Amino acid sequence: MSTDGGDFNEALSRAKEHALSWLASVETRPVGPQKSVDQLAADFGGPLQEAPIPPAEVVDELARLADPGLMAMPSGRFFGWVIGGTLPAALGADWLVSAWDQNSAMRYATPATAAIEETAARWIVDLFGFPARSGVGFTTGATMANFVGLASAREKVLADVGHDLNADGLAGAPRITVIVGEERHASVDLALRYLGLGKPVVVPADDEGRTHVGAFAEVLSGIRGPVIVCLQAGNLHSGAFDPFDEIVTLAHERGAWVHVDGAFGLWAGISPRFDALTRGMVRADSWATDAHKTLNVPYDCGVVIVAHPDVLHSAFGTSTSYLIRDDAGSSDPFERVPEMSRRARAVPVWAALRSLGRVGTVELVDRLVDTAQALARGLAALPGVEVLNEVVFTQVCLSFGSDERTRLVTQRLIDDGDVWMSGSRWHGRDILRISVSNWSTDADDIARSIEAVERASGEAAGGAAAAVPGA
Repeated sequence: MSTDGGDFNEALSRAKEHALSWLASVETRPVGPQKSVDQLAADFGGPLQEAPIPPAEVVDELARLADPGLMAMPSGRFFGWVIGGTLPAALGADWLVSAWDQNSAMRYATPATAAIEETAARWIVDLFGFPARSGVGFTTGATMANFVGLASAREKVLADVGHDLNADGLAGAPRITVIVGEERHASVDLALRYLGLGKPVVVPADDEGRTHVGAFAEVLSGIRGPVIVCLQAGNLHSGAFDPFDEIVTLAHERGAWVHVDGAFGLWAGISPRFDALTRGMVRADSWATDAHKTLNVPYDCGVVIVAHPDVLHSAFGTSTSYLIRDDAGSSDPFERVPEMSRRARAVPVWAALRSLGRVGTVELVDRLVDTAQALARGLAALPGVEVLNEVVFTQVCLSFGSDERTRLVTQRLIDDGDVWMSGSRWHGRDILRISVSNWSTDADDIARSIEAVERASGEAAGGAAAAVPGA
């Protein structure tokens, strides 16, 4: 291999061709992968060869072998799980991030990526109306964003009762009680496990997954010692939002820290259309979200915002002789996240926001909700289809009668390949869950998706009838 640019030119040229070919194929290819892991392992496997292979040939081989094992997640008809597409400016910026290859940990070492991160952070804080001095970190995803927010909470509530966590650790510390809603996301429990905070106290939720205010108040009144409260912006199934205004008030009166898990739903907070859903959310103490969901930047990129930057720095800051600071009064990017070595994740976020502007970012969020509601209306008009949730944001949950038929429709839909919607279980029922997250989903995608569900439902009905003797 040479270092004169020739190998890079050819390898990157081939990568560009394959990338554009992949993006062009998304419109027509089946959404699901066409080969299994075991089949692909055989293709990629075998012993490592002895001699080098030219970089461009490796890129060609990689693209050829991987193609049948790729899921068309960038498709406007991918609604499985909550996975966004990628905006063009964000994808272009992400390519530059790889080419620049900056470890964006320190302001002194990588001033360009640090300045971009600080700008993107300031834009996010401004868009949401969070406290201007909030600390912002860019993590791998919402799971680690929850981890950072809850680690900050742990630091603060123990300090409030006189326990120095950094000096004394958790041993001998007062027990922290964490209160969560019944339908919180599993990533909250993971973060609590990582932090040694144990199982939370669970408050019942209503039919849409919103935490009951009365039940919360009753639980809170019986707790002594430090308290952390976790609320949800965007329920995994219904898209519902916890009643922030009432619960944040009760929690703060008690001296509790309030953290909001908003992997996809937090973005409702930037649109005036959803003021009623998000009222009081800005009064929390920390917030977690994913930019690779609703904002549509490439994987991976979570965002954590902490209203008390000194607490965030206390939880994650460090100092050694070889980590050079450019300003004694500033914190470095690595002091807001769990990693020292870190990709410049904020660069695609900056590019996405720069390309959209304030108005375009709000329109992106509003359009995703319009799409979810259009899908819900079209699907509800089909015979035998029941929409189970209030479609207040980007989630739609369907039943086709019995659990057996719902599972059968889901499988037929996946086998058909024109759209991808995933199965789940909610309120004791098997469901088909639709998550609208892709900026590119248009009217044609909506129509094709409704037709695909109608087709799968009809096939499932025929299959079920054929399975009944004498039917």
